[in-house]
Amino acid sequence: MTETVTPDSEYRGLVARLPQMPRDLALLARFDRPIGWWLLFWPCVWGVWLAGAGWQLLLLGWLLLGSIAMRGAGCVFNDIVDADLDKKVARTAVRPVASGRVSKKTAVLWLFALCLIGLVVLLQLRWEAQLVALASVALVAAYPFMKRITWWPQAWLGMVFTWGALVGWTQFRGDNLDVLAALYAGAVCWVIGFDTIYALQDREDDALVGIRSSALRMGTKVKGGVAAFYVAAIALWATAFWLLREDWLALLALIPAALHLLWQVATLDPDDPANPLGRFRSNRFAGLLMAAACFVVGNA
Repeated sequence: MTETVTPDSEYRGLVARLPQMPRDLALLARFDRPIGWWLLFWPCVWGVWLAGAGWQLLLLGWLLLGSIAMRGAGCVFNDIVDADLDKKVARTAVRPVASGRVSKKTAVLWLFALCLIGLVVLLQLRWEAQLVALASVALVAAYPFMKRITWWPQAWLGMVFTWGALVGWTQFRGDNLDVLAALYAGAVCWVIGFDTIYALQDREDDALVGIRSSALRMGTKVKGGVAAFYVAAIALWATAFWLLREDWLALLALIPAALHLLWQVATLDPDDPANPLGRFRSNRFAGLLMAAACFVVGNA
């Protein structure tokens, strides 16, 4: 199985044309893999649009920049911490730090540069949203260690990756926290589902080197497990919409996102190495569909 897994170092387009060191820094921040920052960005949009703030395109532009920078910073930090483990996994063995092409000192400097960009974005927010954003730092710092101590690092990633929903909502309002709680909880379930799909690529190597994941924990029931988390996500999002607007028509806005998640589960093949990656990447569309639903319900 590991021989057919797509290597994490695969790159195309502009990144492939860069000189070696800039290319390695871009790979270290996963600039060649935009799916990560899309998945970080969409919950920000959900929070802004469900809060009823309108389009807010300038703010969303800042949040997109912040998502790219901070996702990159998170990947750099993760690669520094996991360098020894990455060497033992086929998909990650040739990452810049694990392979030795980029030193840990250089990686730390790159990490600080990306964090400075994040700081510029942070200063665009009102102070309440700034405090909420800063509260995520401890969760982000702890994430790389979760795969060593729990079978559910995907749950921790869910809390980290969807923090933008809290920031986006708090930028405009501090009321209806029950709505925000349901939106956030649903987002966490969504991440557990799609990151379990992602973890299917590494099951054999993870088992060999002692890395824990929900994909390993679920075993042969992984497809049903992903379905359960996706159902929970839709139910919690429906609760958020209902708490904001007691209108059955508002719930119809969730149908496209629900159908997309249903398609993911129905077509998921855990035994085909190429299949999980495609289903995982399709979540950029799931995030877009949920964003559209939030706009309709929050701004109608």
